[in-house]
Amino acid sequence: MTNKKTSVPFNGTPEQEQALQKVIEAHKNERGALMPVLQEAQEIYGYLPLEVQEMIARGMDVPLEEIYGVATFYSQFTLNPKGKYKISVCLGTACYVKGSGDIFDRLSRALGIGNGECTPDGKFSLEACRCIGACGLAPVITINDDVYGRLVPDDVEKILAKYAD
Repeated sequence: MTNKKTSVPFNGTPEQEQALQKVIEAHKNERGALMPVLQEAQEIYGYLPLEVQEMIARGMDVPLEEIYGVATFYSQFTLNPKGKYKISVCLGTACYVKGSGDIFDRLSRALGIGNGECTPDGKFSLEACRCIGACGLAPVITINDDVYGRLVPDDVEKILAKYAD
């Protein structure tokens, strides 16, 4: 049950673990409390790595398989960390027919990661998304709150360079 997509090592802090233990303790004996515990755990850590799922399994006395099943069934949960810069490439119809697939491929090669993955330094994460509602700017990507439209694959390196800290 290892997560092959995670390229960033788990770096939970003692403060995060303490916060998670408080959440588990508060919900330990409640029926149906797994969803709220997972939601709060994701708020604490930003995602649900295997290490966090194992803590929840032990603390809630729930099989790890059940936790993994819930975490992978609901789209609100993510098992992968997000980068400092979250890149979303719209693959909705308008963007796709104007070349967003090629832009996604160029980003993937430039960053060395695939869909749903994060660079080893934790700087960038990449995901494909469906329509973001900017069809007039197709093809479109977002990096956090920045929107880039009317792109061609050759724009990728120049855009990424803006985020070189």
